[in-house]
Amino acid sequence: MPRIGMNLLLWTSHVTEQHDAILDQIKEIGFDAVEVPIFDTSDLAPFERLGKRLKSLGLGATAVTVMTAETNPISPDPKIREAAIAHLDRVMECGQAFGCEILCGPVHSAIGVFSNEAPTEDEFKYGVDTLQRAAEKAQARNIRMAIEYLNRFEIYFLTTAVQASRFVRAVNHPNCKMMYDSFHAHIEEKSQATAIASCASETIHVHVSENDRGIPGTGQIHWDEYFGALKQTGYNGYYTIEAFGRALPALAAATRVWRDLFPDPMGLCREGYAFIRSRAGGA
Repeated sequence: MPRIGMNLLLWTSHVTEQHDAILDQIKEIGFDAVEVPIFDTSDLAPFERLGKRLKSLGLGATAVTVMTAETNPISPDPKIREAAIAHLDRVMECGQAFGCEILCGPVHSAIGVFSNEAPTEDEFKYGVDTLQRAAEKAQARNIRMAIEYLNRFEIYFLTTAVQASRFVRAVNHPNCKMMYDSFHAHIEEKSQATAIASCASETIHVHVSENDRGIPGTGQIHWDEYFGALKQTGYNGYYTIEAFGRALPALAAATRVWRDLFPDPMGLCREGYAFIRSRAGGA
């Protein structure tokens, strides 16, 4: 049976006790895990509380974060690269507090920050060195990082499966692997199946995300290729739904969600969960 997760960014960028009822409903639907956003790292207490809550519900946990211009792993400024390592370690400290298994996201470079040039080999070397050192921190906290390549409109450093897998192989650390997201691949790849096959040995996490960020299975993603390729490559990690709505204006703006993409979040969860079960049942 597939293990299925739900990204909590559909509701919030910072999980607190106000979201307990959401966790209850996610568990009731049948999900195995939640993906927790870690953006505000100022206080460990909410994450420690969340850990107890997830344990009581029997839910596993992954996490997602992003990097900024001030914590950019590929910056030519060594102080900024040091800040990136410190930031990632703090994020993983927060994740450790709630039992995070995998920290995913575009942790290889700053989101929304562009050089207006193609990525350089110097940036590649900076990124490899930074992530190697961050991976040591991850290993100490028993967390695996899964770097995520994004589409060209959100990032420029890693935008394809081939680029991401090359980067991970260069880092060459068991606690630094990669993830695959159907939404970004739909924009950047020629084929979901070919892309998945190209990075199979490095992939430890996947996002199930429709082309419009709405209900999985209702859009243009080539889902037969996606699920077929993951089954063919023997993938056995979480299938985590990532969708975005308009509940949080700042997040809606960041993800460019300007209209309602589904009737209600829990309806999306139920339909998305059933869709993954029907497609990945034998994966």
